Amino acid sequence: AVGPTSDPAIPTPLTTGQIIPLWPEGVPGWKDIGPETINGTTYTNISNPRLIVYPPKPGTPSSGTAIIYCPGGGYIHVNTGGGIQGIFNPLGVTVFTLLYRCQEFGAPAPLQDVLRAVRLVRAHAAEFGLNPGHIGVLGGSAGSHVAGSAGTLYDDPLGKTGSPLDNVSGRPDFMILIFSVLSMEDPNASAASRKALLGANPTPEMMEHFSIEKQVTPNTPPAFLIHTQQDTTVKLENELQLYMALRKNNVP
Repeated sequence: AVGPTSDPAIPTPLTTGQIIPLWPEGVPGWKDIGPETINGTTYTNISNPRLIVYPPKPGTPSSGTAIIYCPGGGYIHVNTGGGIQGIFNPLGVTVFTLLYRCQEFGAPAPLQDVLRAVRLVRAHAAEFGLNPGHIGVLGGSAGSHVAGSAGTLYDDPLGKTGSPLDNVSGRPDFMILIFSVLSMEDPNASAASRKALLGANPTPEMMEHFSIEKQVTPNTPPAFLIHTQQDTTVKLENELQLYMALRKNNVP
């Protein structure tokens, strides 16, 4: 797993809080949207997508597994709170928190960002001390839509930008989806998330294309799904529809 020659070197060993820019050669479709704002763990107006690294603490044996964590925020902002790294670092898992583009860019920018993250980590797996076949995605709420997009649209032309890294597989090896925004179609879509991602008047084709449950194939990676009946923000049917699609395609 060797990165393309145009891919700049990333300092190793990885350190807690280290920043890895996703697009050092230039963000695709970049536009000036003004300054990014950070309020606690909430990032708004992101135009410089990047990864924040959380490796296991020194002395913790590495499992060789990496998780690209896609926080939620309704495609309006990205809230990195939740302490996901505190759950996985003691297990020897390296967590890469993804700050992805949101409503200011809309689709397919978040898809491009998450696939670039998977490709970048996989291309540098040897340097990072990771197994290139143990790279997964985890998302919550709208972040689950980002993660689920990686798991189902990893070969989609919309996720490619002509970069040499496009030649590295963007398919995650597993996905963990929690209280997930998944469908872009009524009656189960989150209207606010859909508007932020696809605009106020998306076509039926766009809504179907970005409905994760509609894009499952037998090659979709194994999934671990979590949702509760008590959720009043994201409909449980999102997870149930996806479960049925995974079952139909014999995906674990």
